[in-house]
Amino acid sequence: MSGNDERDPLDSWLHQQVEPLPPPPGTFELITRRARRRKLRKLAVTVASAAAVAAAAAVAVPNVVALNVSPSRESASSVAGGALSQAGRGTRQTNGSASALPSPGGPAPSLTEPSGPVPPNFQPSSVTFVSPDIGWVIGQAGTPGQCANANRDICTSIVRTDDAGKTWHGGPAPGTTGPNGPEGVSGLRFLDGVNGWAFGPELWVTHDAGNTWHQLSTDGYRVTDLEAAGDRAFALWARCPGTGPTAEFAAGCTSYTLMSTTAGSDRWTPVGGATSRLAHGGLATSAVLALTSTTGYLLAPDGTLFSGPLDGAWQKAGTAGCLPGPVRANGLPGDALLALVNSATVVVACDLAGGVQVYTSPDGGASWTGQPASAWAAAGRPASATSLAASPDGTLVLAAAGTIYVLPAGGGKWQRATVQDAPAGGFGYVGMTTGEQGVAVPADPSLHEIWMTFDGGLNWAPRTPITPGS
Repeated sequence: MSGNDERDPLDSWLHQQVEPLPPPPGTFELITRRARRRKLRKLAVTVASAAAVAAAAAVAVPNVVALNVSPSRESASSVAGGALSQAGRGTRQTNGSASALPSPGGPAPSLTEPSGPVPPNFQPSSVTFVSPDIGWVIGQAGTPGQCANANRDICTSIVRTDDAGKTWHGGPAPGTTGPNGPEGVSGLRFLDGVNGWAFGPELWVTHDAGNTWHQLSTDGYRVTDLEAAGDRAFALWARCPGTGPTAEFAAGCTSYTLMSTTAGSDRWTPVGGATSRLAHGGLATSAVLALTSTTGYLLAPDGTLFSGPLDGAWQKAGTAGCLPGPVRANGLPGDALLALVNSATVVVACDLAGGVQVYTSPDGGASWTGQPASAWAAAGRPASATSLAASPDGTLVLAAAGTIYVLPAGGGKWQRATVQDAPAGGFGYVGMTTGEQGVAVPADPSLHEIWMTFDGGLNWAPRTPITPGS
């Protein structure tokens, strides 16, 4: 469907009775069998409840691991590509093919992890962890026309760690040559170590721990955000002008619909009428999505906050003190950031004229309290913020003004974290998976780094994907 087609694939759905989408028969048995084979019993549901990122190893100061990479000899099967947007932040589009899950009685797919080398010049754009040790990073590796893939114009690559970022392995990544040329993906989220999605603006999926990927049709919509928790994934499908790769793949989007799917399924459906076609007077804007293990929240373009259970319909929960605003160059919201401390406590950070203002709601968005200026007395209130996360224990972590700020659980005063040799462009993303471990991605992917903390966000140091033994 073209970007200016007035027909909407949601029309038929909106005129039907809404029923929850059950998973395919045998889905949970299949997932259990896979989990048993891979010994994933201890994996935590990541990205969703903690803004999807890494956590753990309680160390006072994080160990530094260089993200430099040795020359790679991987084939297309070890690091397959999917053209990224020029922002280096995303690829996700499918060629229409969608692999079906094996029948419940058939053999489970092989979950042997890829172990190829990390490609040279790897530039991370998005990270997802499903436990303190196991995580994936998506990014670009090489220069279009010279990439180490079967299609040398496709540079999208994925690497995996099983030891909290000490060593990394290259693996398959989405690849696309759509009817309008490659658009790519820039974001990555795994639900349980088996089911994962690459997105932004295209949508790709794996059901075998990243060994294979296939693209899903989005009917002309662009996927601007995606999170996973429980047994589901949720994504924002947006109406945006233009086609093909763009440095700002979510720029100009004017309408958003919240879609959902179950683990193991490739069928995405609208969550409900209340969260469909969300807009703000035709203006180009953005929307923000966050999940806990049981509940989801969506900050709409007009500042309305929607909420609901992961397995049910969402309804209006309140109104935030600011609007998401136009997207940044990497596709993330520009003026309002959303984080969840638990299923009822919501935090919004707003870029206002006087600097960042943080509002907290203890009742799911019904009422809000602004933090006093004294909360910034020691750290100094930043002029703007780029990312906000809450750890499971309630600690808030904010990326802003080239550094990272931390507010301990229970309140108190913000403090500046110690960031060794902080990147000049600051951080585009920060997230916490446990109370101790977290991850941040520099706004400039050419630095070849991700950063990690192991002491609750107080100290950060770079960890860069390297091949084991190099």
